[in-house]
Formats: sequence, C-alpha cells, structure tokens
Amino acid sequence: MTTEPAESVQNARPATTIRIYTTMWCPDCYRAKRYLQSRGVQFEEISIEQVEGAAEFVIAANHGKRKVPTFEVNGRTFHCSPFDPHRLGLELGLEDPSRS
Repeated sequence: MTTEPAESVQNARPATTIRIYTTMWCPDCYRAKRYLQSRGVQFEEISIEQVEGAAEFVIAANHGKRKVPTFEVNGRTFHCSPFDPHRLGLELGLEDPSRS
C-alpha cells in the first residue's frame, strides 16, 4: 500500500491563503512566523490589537478563548498555542503525516 504525502501549501493551488492572527507581544506568534518564513511560506499577518474585528474573530474561532497565533487557511481555522512546529507543519501540509 502506497500513501502519497499531503500536497504542501507551497505546491497547493494559487488560491491558498494563509492568515495568521497575532499580537505584538506573543512569543508563540513570533515562532510561528519564523517557522513559516524559514520555509518560504507566504502569509498575511493580522494583528488582533490593531485590526477592528480581528480579536472577535479569534475568540469566535477558538470557542470563546483568545488564542494566538490563530490560523485561517482556506476557510478552516485552528490555533497553534502553545507553538508546536510539528503540529503546525502537519496542519499546513508541510510535513508528511506518516512520519509522526
């Protein structure tokens, strides 16, 4: 039985948009952004402290909790707090799930 690795975000169709909801003081946000940058993954950063409605979006997406970083990828939301590079890689299709 052969399992094909998940298509990576970098190889996904051009319509893939990664939004990361952050705060300026959050070390997990910093680590998540560095992780994406080191892999050449483009993303849109949205500060929940500066963009109207962003904090409310994060709270709604996380069942009443203000968790950052929160990601929105093609309409799907998830948080990565505390930061876990392996989990983030799996969520974004950057890592092969069979290597877990």
